[in-house]
Amino acid sequence: MADGTHIEWTDATWNPIVGCSIVSPGCTNCYAMKLAGTRLKHIESRRGLTRDTKAGPVWTGEVRLNEQWLDQPLKWKQPRRIFVCAHGDLFAENVPDEWIDKVFAIMALAPQHTFQVLTKRAKRMREYFEKIDTELRAAGEHGYTPRRFDQIACDITRSPCAAGWMEEQDWPFPNVWLGVSAERQQEADERIPHLLMTPAAIRFVSAEPLLGPIDFTSICWRDDDADIRANSLTAEAWVENSDSASAYSNDCDGVTGLDWIIVGGESGPGARPMHPAWARSIRDQCAAAGVPFFFKQWGAWGLEEPVFGGHEMHALADDGTLYRSTDLAYPDGKRRGEAIRANHDQARLHSVYRVGKKAAGRLLDGIEHNAMPEAR
Repeated sequence: MADGTHIEWTDATWNPIVGCSIVSPGCTNCYAMKLAGTRLKHIESRRGLTRDTKAGPVWTGEVRLNEQWLDQPLKWKQPRRIFVCAHGDLFAENVPDEWIDKVFAIMALAPQHTFQVLTKRAKRMREYFEKIDTELRAAGEHGYTPRRFDQIACDITRSPCAAGWMEEQDWPFPNVWLGVSAERQQEADERIPHLLMTPAAIRFVSAEPLLGPIDFTSICWRDDDADIRANSLTAEAWVENSDSASAYSNDCDGVTGLDWIIVGGESGPGARPMHPAWARSIRDQCAAAGVPFFFKQWGAWGLEEPVFGGHEMHALADDGTLYRSTDLAYPDGKRRGEAIRANHDQARLHSVYRVGKKAAGRLLDGIEHNAMPEAR
C-alpha cells in the first residue's frame, strides 16, 4: 500500500489482497504482475505469486490476504481517494467471500475515505452483492449492512464493539465506488452489464489500456433469453430487433447509467499504442451524456514527432492494426498489399512515436481532462 501514488485519478493505494491471473488482453503487460515477479519477488507479500516465462513474470493465480495491512485506511485520518487492491483483484476467482467481507468491513469503518474498487470480474462482483442482498431480504433488513460485518470489524480492530453497531449503515456503502476495466468493445460488452446491475454509490469504467474502440452507447448482452442493447451512459436500453421500450431505464429497479469514464494508453516495456480516434470518441460520448471524463495518459506512445530523431515510429489503424514504418514504404513495403486490402488508407492511419509516458503527456487535443464524479 502507499499513501501517495502516481496514479492520476486516486490519492493512495491499499493492497489487502494481492495476486491475480490473466483473463484478457489488457492483462498482458500488467505492471503489478511484472513488479511481483521482479523487484518484489522475494518480499513475503509477493513471493510465489508469479512464475518466470520467456515473456517475463506471469501470475500463477495464487492470491494472498495481507492481514497486517487490513487496518491501514483506519490510520489515515485525512480523507483520501483510495484505490483498492491495485496489485490484485478483489473479486478474483480464488479470493474467498470471507476476505472480501473483511475489506468491506474496513471500508465501512472509514467513512472519511472514498474507496475505488476496480475489477475485471464483474460477474463475480455482481454475484457477491446478490448474495448479501438475499441475506438482507431474508432478515427483513434490506438496505442496511449485514450483521456479520459487526463481528468482522471487531476482530480486525481488536476492540470490543456493541452488538449491531453497524446495522444502521446504508448498504451499499456511500463511500465505495465500483468499477470495471474494459480495454475493447468485447470486454465492455462482457463486464458493463454486470456493473450496471450491481448497486453502488458510483459506477465507473477504466478503459486502460485502451486497445480498441468502445461504443458505450451501444453495449450488447444477453439477459433472460433476450438480446439487449443499451446506452450504458444513460441506462436507456432496448431489445435487439424490436421497437419495445426500455427494460432497464432509469426508473426501473434502480438501474442508472455509468457515472465516470477513465481513458488511458499503455506505458512500460512492450506497451501498445492507442489510436486518437478511440479516445476522442469516448470523450465525445461522455460529453453528449453529461458523464465525467478523465483522460489519464497517452502512455508510451505519443502523437507528435519528437524534435530529436531516433524514436521508434509506427502507423496505427483505427481498428488496432499496427504497421512498422518500413511496412508501408513505397514501393517495397512488405505489408502494403495487406494495408490496401484492409482499406487502411491515410485517413485511417495515424503515426505514433515511442517517446515515453512523460513526453507523451496527458493532453487530448490540447486539453487536460480531469473530471470526477459526485456521489449520488
